[in-house]
Amino acid sequence: MIESADLKEINPKGIVHVASTDHVQAGLPIPKVSRVQIFSPDDWEEFVEEWASSLEANYAMVRRFAGAGDMGIDVACFTTEDGFAASWDNYQCKRYDHPLRPADIHVEIGKIIYYTWLGEYTAPRRHYFAASRDVGTTAAKLLLDPAKLKESVRQAWEKQCRHAITSTADVALAGGLLVHFDTFDFSVFGSRSVLELIAQHETTRHHAIRFGGGLPPRPVVDAPPDEPSAHESRYIRQLLDAYGDHLAAPLPDVASLGSHAPMHRDFVRQRERFYSAEALRNFSRDTVPEGTFDALQEEVFQGVVDICEASHASGFDRMKATIVQAAQVSSTSNSLAPATRIQDRQGICHQLANDDRLTWAQSGG
Repeated sequence: MIESADLKEINPKGIVHVASTDHVQAGLPIPKVSRVQIFSPDDWEEFVEEWASSLEANYAMVRRFAGAGDMGIDVACFTTEDGFAASWDNYQCKRYDHPLRPADIHVEIGKIIYYTWLGEYTAPRRHYFAASRDVGTTAAKLLLDPAKLKESVRQAWEKQCRHAITSTADVALAGGLLVHFDTFDFSVFGSRSVLELIAQHETTRHHAIRFGGGLPPRPVVDAPPDEPSAHESRYIRQLLDAYGDHLAAPLPDVASLGSHAPMHRDFVRQRERFYSAEALRNFSRDTVPEGTFDALQEEVFQGVVDICEASHASGFDRMKATIVQAAQVSSTSNSLAPATRIQDRQGICHQLANDDRLTWAQSGG
């Protein structure tokens, strides 16, 4: 039986930790389909891993098979946490120097027939073939006609399947295996084109770096809610301490800003900047590799920390000077640069204050 250790979580490593804007804007000047065709074995494996992450939104679990011998399984997509005990789909992703031929799919189908007969796993609900150079015309036609596909595999079994399914057994199509073959539903087999894989890959954070073409349009930033949320508590406390330091009067809560109109207007602006930066963080999660937004935060921190730690008349003056400096920080080396606005860099200061990496009122609570 297949053990849980044979299935590993989908975990794309990405091409680079933090990509430059050149990677995002230009990529390689060749069509995406052509680029897939010239992927190295490692690039293909990384692409498949990245593409597989796009399937996680539609399944309870998505795993790559990592056991000894693939048993016909490549990317297993489970409809429930019960894995093979419930409905599941299988994607077999091949990198060949030619489009998939009937001989290429015969042996893979043979593995599915053989290992489901042995009870290693249940028959998949759907089994899709995909390849770096796509599925050839003859193989594609067979996959559209279950009866012809079944007969094609039957006729090819002796030469193409019997000794290729596994090196540890002579898999003759006879006896119980033949009965299983005859009752197996061949309509489960189908294909996915390279274009379909690329379209699904476009929904991942890896696409812009892998293929270029720029970032997608950034959604409109929502206005902050009237009532601050829990995750704003620390930077808001820092703002109140900064205002209180300037006014020489403690401000215990946001309501106490009501009698200080200039401070209240400033407070509204700072919250808008914080939410703009939060929106950029959320945008980054779907469009660029992990760590890109963290790198942008670090750039802003390094660009403003000396100003923040200099001598200022009050915490409010320190905050304002830091915010002004943040607007001037250049972030052109970061792949989020085309989508980053001045208010994002200013809002990042409040994210840093939220984490106590920046402090406005030195004696503040």
